Amino acid sequence: MSETKTPALQFRFDGPEHAPVLILGPSLGTTWHMWDRQVPELARQWRVLRWDLPGHGGAPAYPAGSVAELAARLLATLDGLGVHRFGYAGCALGGAVGLELALRHPERVASLALIAASPRFGTPDEFRQRGVVVRSNGLEQIARSSPERWFTGGFAAAQPAITEWAVQMVRTTDPGCYIAACEALAGFDVRAELGRIGVPTLVLAGSDDRITGPAEARTLVAGIPDARLAVVPGASHLVPVEQPAAVTDLLVRHFSSAWAAGPAGPAGSAGPASASVTQGVARPRAMPIAELAAAPARPGPGDLGDLHDTGLKIRREVLGDAYVDRALDGADDFSGDFQEFATRYAWGEVWNRPGLDRRSRSCVALGALVAGGHWEEFAAHTRAALRNGLTPAEIREVLLQTAVHCGLPAANRAFTIAQRVVREETMPQE
Repeated sequence: MSETKTPALQFRFDGPEHAPVLILGPSLGTTWHMWDRQVPELARQWRVLRWDLPGHGGAPAYPAGSVAELAARLLATLDGLGVHRFGYAGCALGGAVGLELALRHPERVASLALIAASPRFGTPDEFRQRGVVVRSNGLEQIARSSPERWFTGGFAAAQPAITEWAVQMVRTTDPGCYIAACEALAGFDVRAELGRIGVPTLVLAGSDDRITGPAEARTLVAGIPDARLAVVPGASHLVPVEQPAAVTDLLVRHFSSAWAAGPAGPAGSAGPASASVTQGVARPRAMPIAELAAAPARPGPGDLGDLHDTGLKIRREVLGDAYVDRALDGADDFSGDFQEFATRYAWGEVWNRPGLDRRSRSCVALGALVAGGHWEEFAAHTRAALRNGLTPAEIREVLLQTAVHCGLPAANRAFTIAQRVVREETMPQE
């Protein structure tokens, strides 16, 4: 553990001393113990370094108000240890640090895994408001609500000891450092820079994560040139805690096969002997989505409640909460049945069929909406296409195809709308 008085990071090593270094970064409010179930397997082939956020887990309470500052402190800690090149896996805020490292210090990062992460976490106001709550009332309210944000309801009910552990982790965090970490998330936005990340990247999300779930994961995959997506079923925000075996397996497979070999250098500069990437050989563009989750069981004719719940979940994942909330909030006695019909059958039935993945469905939806001239829906589905893993270049190809089959005027209108949406979704907001 670090004993320096400078704003360095508290850390812990596990695994063989001369193995390549794999770093595990924490989520806001957690400690390095969130990775306890992954370490035994990972430490078989890597020197695993876990670090704590300032003021978390008894770490020195030197607040860091930006993701860039956290990344700089981590690099300073690694420099003091003689670690130059490393693999990195981070959860939520820890994932933001991984993105920052891959963008600003690409020569240091050999391979990357982003868990429950996003290129922008919610809105700045959300995290600043959380800071106001902590400043006014302390961490007790945040601590008691953390299991609802971090775990599925079934897991929290079945694992009371882990639920209480989560509450205690937050409760014992330094409030000033927690507020500073909220400010760091509020100021983080790398949507416009994702295309510059040049290392193999695993993007991992819990299927039931309502904070940074599959929609945010697909935004990362859409922007990072060499990325794969894994959606872990039956997990919420703290996926490594709720589904430890699945996460461990995914990390082992990713870092074993995608660790880019680097030039000889200090400790941690070489990947495992089994690495399949040769320095200097260009890696092909990855298929953006390879989901872990199997197709869900099809509901029977009488399972209308299941159809509605499944459809609402998919509808929100594809179109986003804000769009769906506007549609549902605007329903009344006259239009409510239509919204129910759309949720059950368009989303619970058709979008839930196993024959096409969501990328393919987005391509079909965009073409059909251009053909029908349904421009409000077209804008919504352009955003959905980005969430589903389509890149702006792939959307462009779909629209060029509509110019052939739907006519130039329709394609011209589509390009105008899509250009606006892509800019809104991929450029930093003022």
